[in-house]
Amino acid sequence: MLALLAATPALPLDEAGKYVAGAYVVFLALIVVYVAIMAAKLQRIERELNELANFAEQGRPGTPGREAEDVPVDVETQPAAVSDRNLTPSEAAAGRPDRVQGSADA
Repeated sequence: MLALLAATPALPLDEAGKYVAGAYVVFLALIVVYVAIMAAKLQRIERELNELANFAEQGRPGTPGREAEDVPVDVETQPAAVSDRNLTPSEAAAGRPDRVQGSADA
């Protein structure tokens, strides 16, 4: 009896094809819905990003905007850059990097 149940499929093959096709249709519909939701989300994010970019370009009245970027910067009055912090005073005055000439880093 068990051998007979194991040998026969749950559904006859002529009826099972309908259910397999139905499962593929449902799966395809879910993929289409997912892609539509992601496309709508992407459009909303792009629209908000453009609004933020326009807001940043315009700025608020009375606050420094792009004109502050045009001010020349005096290098000597600015704090040292990260790469300059590891220099000894003599190296900084000479403008040489941390590495001494002739030393090999292996």
